[in-house]
Amino acid sequence: MDRVALEATAHALAAPGKGILAADESTPTMGKRLLQVGMPNEERLRREFRETLFTAPGMEEFISGVILFDETLRQSASDGRGMAEILQSTGVIPGIKVDGGAHPMDGAPDEKLTAGLDGLAERCAEYYALGARFDKWRAVITIGDTLPSAACVQANADALADYARISQDAGLVPIVEPEVMMDGNHSIGRCYKVTEWTLNTVYAALADRGVHLPGTLLKPNMVISANDADDRVGVEEVARKTLRCLKATVPAEVPGVMFLSGGQSEQEATAHLNAMNAIGGGPWELSFSYGRALQQSALYAWGGDSANCTVAQAAFLHRARLNGAARYGRYATEMEAEA
Repeated sequence: MDRVALEATAHALAAPGKGILAADESTPTMGKRLLQVGMPNEERLRREFRETLFTAPGMEEFISGVILFDETLRQSASDGRGMAEILQSTGVIPGIKVDGGAHPMDGAPDEKLTAGLDGLAERCAEYYALGARFDKWRAVITIGDTLPSAACVQANADALADYARISQDAGLVPIVEPEVMMDGNHSIGRCYKVTEWTLNTVYAALADRGVHLPGTLLKPNMVISANDADDRVGVEEVARKTLRCLKATVPAEVPGVMFLSGGQSEQEATAHLNAMNAIGGGPWELSFSYGRALQQSALYAWGGDSANCTVAQAAFLHRARLNGAARYGRYATEMEAEA
């Protein structure tokens, strides 16, 4: 484990004013995205949309790294260059999703455990050779009347810790992503308790495996009411509760907290990030690792037509720029009209 290299990469990914583009949708998930604009789930279209984003002029001003799917890391762009090479040429760090997806737990079909540890060391070594310098593993924690169970939280924490140690041994910075889902009708208070429990369990498991925390990043959910909750709260309360939870659970050695958007709209995700940075007070960089919250407007602008490449890039850069401003607490809703 090269701790110096891991720390350098982690700090570069969490650099001020920048965040991560999560473009690691699996083939079926990308198919759902393409269906939104009336396009079939074809390899050509998946490559073309992602190439459109990766070649957006000036994206490196706001984007420090991109999480790729296995197919994308192996693809060549229209000019013959590999996707990782395109990103590296502008100083953007290529990353890779390495988990095998969340599957129903044995004996607990309403809860999920993420697969993919088998053969992970070999895959990480290959991904490093292909140009990746960080990776990501997502765990899914569902809130229900009697959920999550202690078994689910512990099993997912153990898998995240095993993944993180394997990744660091291969030279990859692990992004640890324990996502407490927004689905349901639970309150923000219930989300807080489950998120606090989950993060404490995850960091205990990471310590048990000897994971080098300065060479990691955290990708958590925000502490927020469920989609169907009756007590949807304002931006400031989400920011305050999220920061309080992080301060109670996340060690100071972690360089950056790269929030997931978790089903929020583009504007909500940016506003919440901005509010947290405006409040501040944590020892870590508060940044973003957004998927839909960076891509959705660009997807509709592109619409499956290469003639729309420039306008799609402009839509993507607009969202990246606004989130870059939110990294400093300088975002304002009036900036939405500047597209």
